[in-house]
Amino acid sequence: MRKSLFALLVIMAGLFWYLLPPGTISLSALQHSQIAFAHWHAQHPIAAIVTFLGCYFLTAAFSIPGATLLTLLGGAIFGVVLGTVLVALAATAGATVAMLISRYLLRDWVQRRFSRMMEKVNQGIRRDGGHYLFALRLAPVFPFVLVNLLMGLTPMGVVRYAAISLLGMLPAIVVYINTGRQLSQLQSLGDILSPGMMLMFALLGLLPLAARWLARRTAP
Repeated sequence: MRKSLFALLVIMAGLFWYLLPPGTISLSALQHSQIAFAHWHAQHPIAAIVTFLGCYFLTAAFSIPGATLLTLLGGAIFGVVLGTVLVALAATAGATVAMLISRYLLRDWVQRRFSRMMEKVNQGIRRDGGHYLFALRLAPVFPFVLVNLLMGLTPMGVVRYAAISLLGMLPAIVVYINTGRQLSQLQSLGDILSPGMMLMFALLGLLPLAARWLARRTAP
């Protein structure tokens, strides 16, 4: 059953990419549609919020490209406060479901196939897993999809995973939401996070790990 479900997801992803018109998931396409989205939100605010939450959740849960663009759209349409709340909720829920999909489809096979290596990984996750997850979430250089996939192979609890993911993703979400307010002026997605800001996020994520390591080294 798991093999069949995994094959079905792969086929669906392939069909999605094959049938999707070129340029649909792009910054320019989003900018051209911004006025229409804003008008629809003004006419039907509740429907716009529900639709946005649903689209973002599905994008995150099934690892569909476009989460960054949806985050920018959230800032442009809903503003900083409401946009941050909506994106944080949808991204956390989607990431948690993606992790559970990975756990259900792949965890048993990986644990059997790489039992010795995974035994050490599991021990490390039980001991320092929260710090590692926080560091991975806070540093935008690590792909969102990859973190979900890898953590699904570990024994980390679902509630713990969701809470730490929310805290780790929140700073980058706020940056993207705030940038979305000037969506029409963006030239490329690379303009959002400068190398210096990405390095700052990475260092912030490493601080808990460094503190944990130092405490173990200096313990009597």
